[in-house]
Amino acid sequence: MPTPIGHAVAAAAIGTMTLPKNAGLRAWSLGIACAILPDLDVVGFAFGIRYSDMLGHRGLSHSLFFSLALGLVVAALGFRKAKWDSTRLRIVPFLCLAAASHGLLDAFTNGGLGIAFFAPFSAQRYFFPFRPIEVSPIGVAFFSERGLEVLKSELIWILPPAAMIGVLALVVRGWWPPRNLAEAVRGAPTSGSSASKTASK
Repeated sequence: MPTPIGHAVAAAAIGTMTLPKNAGLRAWSLGIACAILPDLDVVGFAFGIRYSDMLGHRGLSHSLFFSLALGLVVAALGFRKAKWDSTRLRIVPFLCLAAASHGLLDAFTNGGLGIAFFAPFSAQRYFFPFRPIEVSPIGVAFFSERGLEVLKSELIWILPPAAMIGVLALVVRGWWPPRNLAEAVRGAPTSGSSASKTASK
C-alpha cells in the first residue's frame, strides 16, 4: 500500500476536479479520510483474519462496492443539514472517488496481494501491469529506512501526477490563477487607478 500521505495527495487531486468551489474544509477533510480509511482493515490481523480472506487486507474494504457505500454513508452523516442541499450531490462523487482511489493506487504497488476490486461478489485479487510504487510496510516498520524508500517512491510516482492533475483542473475550472493575480500579470488597472481615470473624465 502507499502511505496515508500518498492517499491524501490523490484525494486532494480528485477534489480539484469534482468539488464545488464553496465545498469547504469539511468536504476536503472527509474526502481525504475516505481515501485513507480502507487500510483500517489491517486490524483484522489481530483477530486472526488472514490477508487473503474477503475481510483481509486489500479485500472488501478496498473494493469498488465499499468505496461507493462509504461515500454515500459519509455524505449522509456528514452533510445532512439544509445548507448542504445545493452542494451535496457534487460532494458525493468526490467522496466515492476518493475512497476508490485507495485501491487503485494500491494496485500500482510492487508488493503484497492484489486488490479485490469486485468484492463481495468476487474474491479475485488484481494488480495493474505497471507497478512502480514501492509497497509500504505495515505498522511500526514504516518508521525505518524502508519507510523512507516508500516516501521517495511516492514523491516520484504520486505527487507529480497528482499536482499536474490538480493544477490542470484548477485552470480548466477557472479557479487558478486567482483573479487578482491574473489582473496583475496582465497589467490591469487597480481599483484606485480606475477611480482616478473616472474622475479625470
